[in-house]
Amino acid sequence: MPHFTVVPVQDNSPSNYDSLEGINWVDYRDTGQGGYPGHGDTVSSDGHGNHKEDSPFLSTSDAASKRNDYYDKNLALFEEELDIRPKVSSLLSRLVSYTNVTQGAKEHEEAESADASRRQVPKSPNMGTLMGVYLPCLQNIFGVILFLRLTWIVGTAGVVQSFLIVLMCCSCTMLTAISMSAIATNGVVPAGGAYFMISRSLGPEFGGAVGLCFYLGTTFAAAMYILGAIEIFLKYLIPQAAIFHPADIHAGSGAMLNNMRVYGTICLSLMAVVVFVGVKYVNKFASLFLACVIISIVSIYTGAVKSIFLPPEFPICMLGNRTLVRDLFDVCGKTVVVGNDTVPSQLWKNFCSSENSSSALCDEYFLHNNVTEIQGIPGLASGIIKENLWGDYMEKGQILEKASLPSVDVHGSMETFGFYVSADITTSFTLLVGIFFPSATGIMAGSNRSGDLRDAQKSIPIGTILAITTTSLVLCYFRTYFSVVLFGACIEGVVLRDKFGDAVSKNLVVGTLSWPSPWVIVIGSFFSTVGAGLQSLTGAPRLLQAIAKDNIIPFLRVFGHGKANGEPTWALLLTGLIAELGILIASLDMVAPILSMFFLMCYLFVNLACAVQTLLRTPNWRPRFRYYHWALSFLGMSMCLALMFISSWYYAIVAMGIAGMIYKYIEYQGAEKEWGDGIRGLSLSAARYALLRLEAGPPHTKNWRPQLLVLLKLDEDLHVKYPRMLTFASQLKAGKGLTIVGSVIHGNFLECYGETQASEQAIKSMMEIERVKGFCQVVVASKVREGIAHLIQSCGLGGMKHNTVVMGWPYGWRQSEDPRAWKSFINTVRCTTAAHLALMVPKNVSFYPSNHERFSDGYIDVWWIVHDGGMLMLLPFLLKQHKVWRKCKMRIFTVAQMDDNSIQMKKDLATFLYQLRLEAGVEVVEMHDSDISAYTYERTLMMEQRSQMLKQMRLSSAERDREAQLVKDRHSLIRMGSLYSDEEEETIEVLPEKNQMTWTSEKIEAERRNRSNAPENFRELISIKPDQSNVRRMHTAVKLNEVIVNRSHDARLVLLNMPGPPRNPEGDENYMEFLEVLTEGLERVLLVRGGGREVITIYS
Repeated sequence: MPHFTVVPVQDNSPSNYDSLEGINWVDYRDTGQGGYPGHGDTVSSDGHGNHKEDSPFLSTSDAASKRNDYYDKNLALFEEELDIRPKVSSLLSRLVSYTNVTQGAKEHEEAESADASRRQVPKSPNMGTLMGVYLPCLQNIFGVILFLRLTWIVGTAGVVQSFLIVLMCCSCTMLTAISMSAIATNGVVPAGGAYFMISRSLGPEFGGAVGLCFYLGTTFAAAMYILGAIEIFLKYLIPQAAIFHPADIHAGSGAMLNNMRVYGTICLSLMAVVVFVGVKYVNKFASLFLACVIISIVSIYTGAVKSIFLPPEFPICMLGNRTLVRDLFDVCGKTVVVGNDTVPSQLWKNFCSSENSSSALCDEYFLHNNVTEIQGIPGLASGIIKENLWGDYMEKGQILEKASLPSVDVHGSMETFGFYVSADITTSFTLLVGIFFPSATGIMAGSNRSGDLRDAQKSIPIGTILAITTTSLVLCYFRTYFSVVLFGACIEGVVLRDKFGDAVSKNLVVGTLSWPSPWVIVIGSFFSTVGAGLQSLTGAPRLLQAIAKDNIIPFLRVFGHGKANGEPTWALLLTGLIAELGILIASLDMVAPILSMFFLMCYLFVNLACAVQTLLRTPNWRPRFRYYHWALSFLGMSMCLALMFISSWYYAIVAMGIAGMIYKYIEYQGAEKEWGDGIRGLSLSAARYALLRLEAGPPHTKNWRPQLLVLLKLDEDLHVKYPRMLTFASQLKAGKGLTIVGSVIHGNFLECYGETQASEQAIKSMMEIERVKGFCQVVVASKVREGIAHLIQSCGLGGMKHNTVVMGWPYGWRQSEDPRAWKSFINTVRCTTAAHLALMVPKNVSFYPSNHERFSDGYIDVWWIVHDGGMLMLLPFLLKQHKVWRKCKMRIFTVAQMDDNSIQMKKDLATFLYQLRLEAGVEVVEMHDSDISAYTYERTLMMEQRSQMLKQMRLSSAERDREAQLVKDRHSLIRMGSLYSDEEEETIEVLPEKNQMTWTSEKIEAERRNRSNAPENFRELISIKPDQSNVRRMHTAVKLNEVIVNRSHDARLVLLNMPGPPRNPEGDENYMEFLEVLTEGLERVLLVRGGGREVITIYS
């Protein structure tokens, strides 16, 4: 059925309003009160001579209520929970794996003493290449780093930088292995491994210095493996075993560190006893520990493949974009349904002082953000790798956030900080290199067993190179393209950065990916760590024993003795004491860089020894291993030196200083060296590079400035439809604030990427033309309304976030039967209010001046109706700094009621402006109480009639016999589409093309004659009685507009308080009509709505 829009025209015949003569007017007007001056029954004007339709305010029908159901939902979304801000997940669980000397050699050298024949010569295990070199190297390289730290490294550094870290470390160890193979095949390598090779190649000074550094590294590695085992035990296996508990959630990690110290000391003692009893027991368990490592690795890759088809369920609970500690609540939501009642959840209780939602004092961040769940392990097919490509380094104490999720940036209470997952250390690329490198140091595991090998010259090069080749494929290829890329492609970034699995209920992060159960990884990594710790604790004393037996450091001679079978008892005791220092540090991440320095120092001198021997070409340099070159050795040495300073330049200096002192002591045989000095020097904190920290939360009132988010509409050609929006923003540049220009494209991001790029280019070009210095952000959304909400929530970074939204008026909303235009506009108003943002709506923006215009005189009028933070007075001051508005004068009008002292008000306002250092004229307008005029009543009546008629026109065709329009339609000079068009969640009936009907005197007379035969709906339409509350609101709008037009009709710009939208969404159309009436007859109007805080102050 065609849709008719009734357009009345004036003639001399009786008005079509004569049919309303039976309505009692006495209740609403006094006979002595005239109508609005200059109006009467004539059509109203928008200030530009454009006729426009009057529209109804509120339809209370059931049909209208149903049409607004979708809006009720969005209102609850933006008012009650403010903004949707999915959180960012946490750091990954981590435990450290290190490579170092595995089981040491039995004594192969006999002392040349008189009682040598009486000594018991220990029997060597006579290990071959497989058991003596290859498998120990595999076990050490596939250490706990893979299980406890690799996911955290990938999440922190990103896939690309993690690849670079692994590539550098593997390249360094491969070049070192080549040099070591050459040295190892240049003669018999007895006990001592790397120490023996270096000392025999470069002399006792270098050998002793590097040997002791390598011994210290191996000893600290034992402590590190023990700490890793305790971390797994206390965090993932039996958390109830903790002895020390934090007093509250804010107590930090002190209790955990004390637990690590106590259990670490106990574990170190037990391991020392096992090693003291006999190394054969360590060897018996070596194969079991290696099997655990292999099974664990297989389960990881199996789980990754499985995630393609069926990702594991590990939901992450987010508050805004912050990650919550999962163990502190049961339900991820602010409320929970118990029976038929909705009650506050445990999460609510954590952040609020009371369970009563109406009276509770809650954390500000909790109030302004939603609680949502995201999938922690989306799987290989999810495409999450795009978010994990680049790094996200954090400072200590920084809350884990998901940057791609929107969030209302408000300060939360420090009392609630413990409910979020936060970074325990400050991270950087250099720190991660130092933490990761020990996982590549397993190449020495075979050479350190040199005394136990049947043929060291054959087994060391073959076993080591084969192990490195295998692990490089799995570590550098699989760990980069499988482990690094696999973790980055399967696991959410915030989960990767959750070092201890707080966001996944204290689960080991890599275990969440494994199949068939996370316990495979937990148990496997625990046994792997214990095994590596035993190997380190077994190998380190034997290395010290070999150094002591060379008698190059006299005071170490006592450690060359041991049990009758050659076991290094005294060396084991010293190793245990030094390892205890590492246990007392109690932090894997602080111990790891120490190991990196010592191992890199050892590797550097292995490469140096090979290069020197090759260049000197001494007669005894005849290695069986032929695939070496001095250039490769120098390259390896350079990489070691570079990695030392990349990891930590001051640790590198300390390590080199220790080596230098030992070198000089061995050379001169005189200076005393205290062991503790080196250890204390190596206990310095890891390198921390401060990241730029943007101030979060609102600034002080004195520093407040408008940070603009300008919402633009693009036309069909993706060009800016209203460039004057940017012009207006550029004229506020005196505020020295941030400007973000945003727009929303309706569609699917995967299909509209090209349009997004084109739109950004078009906006940037227009920003250059209008001289707007800022940033551009275009988002694609399935609903434009949601896209705008996301822009409002997520634009900016940290403290550089917008605090003011600038959006255009929805032109043509009256002419459109589709309510989406004005509903989206009001929804945006509600979003800014919920986000505590200021709002500016330039009405008739096409009439705003360009940057090339100059006003030589005129006024900028401020109508200060209600106090809204002082923004109304600050904006004219900022505009007057621009050359367009510089010569305009500022006037401030305020409204006085009957019981106000207008004279005193004027004095107070003048004093206030003086204190604000603002030059402006002051006027107080008295608004006397008056009865509602006939014009006000009629206008309200016409709007309600139109509302009723539009409601009837959406009914079935059988009920729609005739359409009548009782208001006069005026064609606007500016008929433009709304910026805020959007898809309704419910189906809105699309009405066919309009048919225009002109009301003439003959038609009106005919209508009168046919009134008795008119349909029931039409008779109801013309007999409507206006709602009294609507009449009162219309009265306010009409009276304010009357005084504003009276005083400011010639103003260059009028700034006006923007009333807030109604709480009842059914009154939204009324709200739009109120704004139209309020600004009617004004050429340029800027509606301003404050953000709820003071933006201007009288204080210095």
